[in-house]
Amino acid sequence: MTAEYKVHGSVAVITLANPPVNGLGLSTRQGVVDGLTRANDDAAVTSIVITGAGGAFSGGADIKEFGTDKSLQEPNLHSVISAVENSPKPVVAAIHSVCMGGGLELALGCHYRIAAPGCSVALPEVKLGILPGAGGTQRLPRVVGVEAALNMIVSGEPVKSELIGSMPGQKLFDKMAASPEALAAEALAFAQSVADVRPLPLVRNLPCKHPQGDAYFQFARNMVKGMSKNFPAPAKCVDAVEAATRRKFADGLLFERELFINLMWTPESRSLRHLFLAERAASKIPDVPSDTPKRDIQAVAVIGAGTMGGGIAMNFLNAGIPVKMLEMKQEALDRGIATIKKNYEAQVKKGKLKADKYEQRMALLTTTLNYADLKDADLVIEAVFEELGVKEAVFKQLDAVMKPGAILASNTSTLDVNKIAHFTQRPQDVVGLHFFSPANVMKLLEVVRGDATAKDVLATVMATAKKIKKTAVVSGVCDGFIGNR
Repeated sequence: MTAEYKVHGSVAVITLANPPVNGLGLSTRQGVVDGLTRANDDAAVTSIVITGAGGAFSGGADIKEFGTDKSLQEPNLHSVISAVENSPKPVVAAIHSVCMGGGLELALGCHYRIAAPGCSVALPEVKLGILPGAGGTQRLPRVVGVEAALNMIVSGEPVKSELIGSMPGQKLFDKMAASPEALAAEALAFAQSVADVRPLPLVRNLPCKHPQGDAYFQFARNMVKGMSKNFPAPAKCVDAVEAATRRKFADGLLFERELFINLMWTPESRSLRHLFLAERAASKIPDVPSDTPKRDIQAVAVIGAGTMGGGIAMNFLNAGIPVKMLEMKQEALDRGIATIKKNYEAQVKKGKLKADKYEQRMALLTTTLNYADLKDADLVIEAVFEELGVKEAVFKQLDAVMKPGAILASNTSTLDVNKIAHFTQRPQDVVGLHFFSPANVMKLLEVVRGDATAKDVLATVMATAKKIKKTAVVSGVCDGFIGNR
């Protein structure tokens, strides 16, 4: 079982335990139902808490089961939520860290919800070309309002629990815990306090209306049509939420399920699901386990202030990581800084970046003409002219000044990383990090593994790529790019 059952006094606690994000696979779903049965059969238990182990409440459906028969086997998620709703003893969801997709739908089926601050809450199914299929489109509008729910469902973007908790009239959270550390104790106390409350509150019984329904949903359709182009799921999300306001709850659930099944078979959804799984497969390196120790990347240096160097620097500035940029001449540095400023100012003008964020990012950028000033960087990336002699001069200088344990990376697109590594006395610390132009926009990052590249270097650059929002794919030293091989 990937769900644990323990009794604390008069409260039974069911803990989802399916790492890394407590996906609601068949075994976990069965564990929840079995735990509910045990708790309701035990006269000493008066209330029940459902929570998640580790770094998540639940990230939703188990991606290993996605699109297989296992995802439909009983108890499916609908059956689990029904068992929670029909529990004669109150069920409290203790939410923390990550509560997304089916995890949020499970929480919405509980009688009460207590949340830790800092929890990311989302229904991200639209990003897979589908919509929430276990009541999300019918329950979420009842607890946060039609407009807030539709925004969350159509965008799929996470919202922090404390923001939701501060919304006037929200009924998603009955209580906010003082801190993530206090959640467990506060959930137990809350469960004890509602043990005798009857009738038990159900989200399905809450009203769901919009005061200007016709006009609002027409406006929403027009907005979604303009933004979603050829993707069918966002428009169907609008249909499903509208159904929550116009139909009986049970009829709305059936309509949601019909839309969900139809979207599952669209080529768009199949493609998006393939991409989702492929990106995750690409992030795993067979001989580098997930628990490989990682080096700490607190400061980055970039060699070269040209188009690539400036774009590479922006990725780290965007992530709040200080960057020191080196050039041979002050004029080259000035040109590079001017280009970075121009790029940020364009974002500010379009409303994509706030002026204070622009100032914060620029404050993280410093420049130098001297290699010795780079000595404290944890990661240095060279982005200089594509000529082996030039690379040799750069890496010999870096080898002389960089601290032990610093990662030395080359943005080379065609040159041999093994040759570059052997310009140094530390080939284990050398790796290729090939950004695609424009480097501050393109998501792909080609990680070139040399013959001597250390495993902890690989683990570190893969984690760093995630931090700067790149899709990293590992390549050996070979001809061609990841994009065209």
